[in-house]
Amino acid sequence: MAYVAYVLDYEGDTHVYIQIADILRHRLSGLSSGHPVPSEADIQYEFGVARTTARRAIHVLREEGLIYTVQGEGAFVGPAEGAPRKKRKVPLYQQIATEIADQIKAGQFAPRRPIPGEAKLVEQHSVARETVRRAMALLREQGWIYTVPQRGSYVSPKESWPSA
Repeated sequence: MAYVAYVLDYEGDTHVYIQIADILRHRLSGLSSGHPVPSEADIQYEFGVARTTARRAIHVLREEGLIYTVQGEGAFVGPAEGAPRKKRKVPLYQQIATEIADQIKAGQFAPRRPIPGEAKLVEQHSVARETVRRAMALLREQGWIYTVPQRGSYVSPKESWPSA
């Protein structure tokens, strides 16, 4: 589906989040029930708005019953009751964890040396702090990193890395 370029009117009489909701409503009209809706981070990036503005646009569509959200999975087209949903390709936190693990394997982050902090990763990936925290938890669980309270997260010694 080709998207039409829209220009937000910041000086007009309609709130920006309502304009974004209108654009998204138009895009969603051709999608089947259960199809993933762009994330707040995607909306934030595409329209150059704050996360709260993206969140408000999603809220408008949810209140209209056009979309529903599933905690930890995102928003989907259609009503919430009994709706099927298609899985997103890979959750964002898993993508971030995989990217960091690949950087560790490539030697960009050395064992027993720090990896970028939470704030840096939030900025770098344009995601919510909770998304970065989930990525870090996954990396810890897999053995790629360990965390020292009040100091940060560090690359685990090579013998602690996952074998695959």
